[in-house]
Formats: sequence, C-alpha cells, structure tokens
Amino acid sequence: MSARKSALFDLRVGAVDALHLSLKTADLDALKAALQERFDVSPDFFAGEAVVLDLSRLEHGERIDVAALAAWLATRQLRPIGIVTGEPPVGWEDGSLPRLAIRAQTGKPAATTSSPDEASSDSHSGSAQAEAAGTVAEELHGQTTPGTLLVDKPLRSGQRVYAPGDLIVVDVVSHGAELIAGGNIHVYAPLRGRALAGAHGNTHARIFSTCFEPELVAIAGVYRTADQPLPDTVQGRPAYVLMMGNSLRIESLKLK
Repeated sequence: MSARKSALFDLRVGAVDALHLSLKTADLDALKAALQERFDVSPDFFAGEAVVLDLSRLEHGERIDVAALAAWLATRQLRPIGIVTGEPPVGWEDGSLPRLAIRAQTGKPAATTSSPDEASSDSHSGSAQAEAAGTVAEELHGQTTPGTLLVDKPLRSGQRVYAPGDLIVVDVVSHGAELIAGGNIHVYAPLRGRALAGAHGNTHARIFSTCFEPELVAIAGVYRTADQPLPDTVQGRPAYVLMMGNSLRIESLKLK
C-alpha cells in the first residue's frame, strides 16, 4: 500500500466538537426532569449540537440506560455521539454509543443544575448555557488578542456569538441575541439579550455593560433571568455582574 499523502483526503487524530454532559446520577427520571428544566429556560439554545456523555462521575456500581438517555436527548434536538468513562469503564454496558478517548473531550462544560436554595436574592442558580459553544451568526470584525473577540456591529435577535476568551461588543445587543464567552463579557452599549460569561467554569469571569437591561446573565453555570426585576440602581444603567459564593451579584459601574 502506498504511503503517499492523498490529494483527496487527510486522515488524522482530531478533537470532537461537542458539548460535554457530565452525569452525576444514574436516576434517568430525575436526570431527564433536571435537563428538561434547563431546556425550558432556553428551548433552542442547544438545538442541533453534538453531545458527549461523561459517565466518569457516577458512583461505583451505578448503571445508566445510555440508549434511553440518548433517544430522549434526540427528541430535544441534541445529537449524542459517544461516551466518556473512567478507568475501569463504569456505568455503561449496552454499547449503544461508542466509547471515546479522553482526548476527544472539548472542555465545553456540561449543563449543571443547582438547587433553588443555593440562590441569593440577587440571582437564580441552575444550569445555564454556560457551557455552550456558540457560533458567530454573521461576519464579525476586529479580532484582538488570541481568544478575545471584538464585535463592532449590532447583534439582532437570533444571533449568537462565542469567544473562547473575552468578548467585547461596542454596539447594541438586542433581545433574543446571545453572547457566550470563556472569559469576561464587555458590552459598551445596551445589553438587552443574553450574556453568558465563564462558559468553561471560570467563576472569576464578569459581565460589564454601560446600559444593563439583559434577558439573562450567567457566570459559570449560575444564572439570573429578567423574571427577577432589577433594582433601579442598575436597571438601564452602567453595571457589572460577578460571582459571590454560589450566586450572582450585580453592582453599579462607576464610570465617573
């Protein structure tokens, strides 16, 4: 067989571009209920995404029906493509999905759910689309340092922008638009859509806006929605969001 490089294809080891869902329980009914609660917050957020099921956090001896979970996720418009297990493999025996090597993990966080009593008066805790890898809906401009993205055009409803590092926006973010960043999010304009910072679990990430009117803000999986009215001190004013303990805190941003 010839070892020459083909002009028609390349065959090499690569990374799997997929969400990473880490399971903490083998109780399928409880898991589906928690996931459905997450999907109800933003029904189309994960639509069409590939997902890897991580079983490595299951307790020894726990078993989960991977085929049933995969089928249920498919009805929610996700595409399960494989599993990751610990060593030795635990929690999976039916062979319905292939076992992937650890290198196939993308580092995208799994959707997480926290109990309501962990939230302060400033925030709701729960699963957020913290952990998603969005795509740039339209051509963007102004790439800065590696991992940092500068957007200098308005973002309309339905548009989603992802940056592996910080995300800087200098025009309006309309209702229905989504910003996702592994680091901080800066919006030097009205923020009326959704902003999810610390998407890979960075609890030190922050969200800044010169006109704070968001539908949803989240940091490292802890979120707050517009259902909770904002104080007059930050509504429509310069403000920033940070993590304190297991909840979000919103503070006025002093620009003068």
